[in-house]
Amino acid sequence: MKKLNLILLSAILLYFPQCYAEQVDSCGEYSECIEIDRWDIGIAVGYGEKSNPLKDYDDIPIYIAPTIAYYGDSWFFDNGNFGYTLTEQEKYTINLVTSFSSDSAFFYRWDPSNIFIAGTSSLKPQARTRPYLSDTNGDNKTPASMEPVFNELETRHFTLLGGAEAFIYTRAGIINLSLAHDMFNVHQGTEAQLKWLYNIAVEQWKFELSAIFDWKSEEIVDYYYGVRPSENVYWSEHFNAQSAINLGIEFTSQYVMTEHWELVFLARYTDIADEIADSPLLNERYSSTFFVGTAYRF
Repeated sequence: MKKLNLILLSAILLYFPQCYAEQVDSCGEYSECIEIDRWDIGIAVGYGEKSNPLKDYDDIPIYIAPTIAYYGDSWFFDNGNFGYTLTEQEKYTINLVTSFSSDSAFFYRWDPSNIFIAGTSSLKPQARTRPYLSDTNGDNKTPASMEPVFNELETRHFTLLGGAEAFIYTRAGIINLSLAHDMFNVHQGTEAQLKWLYNIAVEQWKFELSAIFDWKSEEIVDYYYGVRPSENVYWSEHFNAQSAINLGIEFTSQYVMTEHWELVFLARYTDIADEIADSPLLNERYSSTFFVGTAYRF
């Protein structure tokens, strides 16, 4: 399944620039930019859902999706994150910025990542099965065909990441590079992301497609997906966390009805790395999100 996802992703990356390169500008006629010293506020109401790959955790419903942003000459606020622009040129921009941990969102219903959504996907590949061993007391091992049994999970805390990002503007789309570290010493981990974005507009329709490579350090994987001795003695000793790369694809479409009203559809699919999906805390090897609704921009 992962090989198929990579093939489809590569095909899309090659196809879109060839078809629509002449229609795209980094901040021109067909793309949407926020004016300096002006708040950009909107709210979308509809229905969506974010699948939760964690065992015994419910999928996350989405009914309201707010957007709040303000950009000054250097400082900016964008959907809960703060940033400072170091340099802004015609071909690139470099910022210092904060960002949310996407991993904590699986553990908390009202995590900021579940409020300021950016899409999902209804794709549901068949999850691969694997044998389990359970040992809640540390003495007896159950048959491999049974799933592990856990005591109550310890708290996985929310944290804010801080680092730098760069946007590179090309005719084939926008390339976003970012590197961020745990600011509150919750897990002392680091994330790096490579994201490709492509925007097109056809009359009242606006479309954005993006592909994401999201690297997470061993500290992040261990903190959120590792097993504590109090949760399951056997798996705390037998699951060894490693750094991992999640692969994702996102699609957003908007149909502009009036100056303030538009219809929106958001979709995202994340292929969870084997190093994370092999954790006994998970029962799915992917996460998908979708949202369909009506948005009002003030």
